[in-house]
Amino acid sequence: MNLDDLRRLNIRDVGNWPLWPKVGVLAILFLVIVAAGAYFDWMDQYEALAKVEAEEQTLREQYAEKKNKAINYDLYRQQLAEIELSFGALLKQLPNKSEMDALLTDINQAGLGRGLAFELFKPAATERMAEFYAELPITIKITGNYHDMGAFASDVAQLPRIVTLNDVAIANDKGVLTLDAVAKTYRYLDEEEVAKQRRLAKEAKEKGKK
Repeated sequence: MNLDDLRRLNIRDVGNWPLWPKVGVLAILFLVIVAAGAYFDWMDQYEALAKVEAEEQTLREQYAEKKNKAINYDLYRQQLAEIELSFGALLKQLPNKSEMDALLTDINQAGLGRGLAFELFKPAATERMAEFYAELPITIKITGNYHDMGAFASDVAQLPRIVTLNDVAIANDKGVLTLDAVAKTYRYLDEEEVAKQRRLAKEAKEKGKK
């Protein structure tokens, strides 16, 4: 059957067509039906399948992450114990509220023990509060020679409690040195103070959202 024979076929008399044209028409109808079914019915199923496959990938990644954490759980616990131990050691270097007066005396004695004269030793009226500790600035002004001031700074650094010297300024007047500085010492907060700081931080955060 050639092209001219196909052109002479009557669409209204399909029943009398030769075999191969009938097969061709049936094949075309089959493909049209399949395409229509895929578009109108199977498309939603394809989308649902793609969504499930994406969820499966996410779950696989979550599983791998949790499996990795489970494998390293003992290591994490060991690291946490080491961190808590280090934090506890640092915390012990901070005095509590009752020990602050003794620490201030130690700083004063460190200067006097080196033969320095205190012209000013003034702790701040209020502490600067943080979440776990309080900072107390102490304005100091001392006079003496260079060697004694260096020894004083060394003594302060070696105190069992944390004390830092800040904003240091030294003036020389005919061989007599005057040192102006802010010594800062720190203490840890008791449970009641920590709770109060957390409450204030929470209130400030909620106020900032309004």
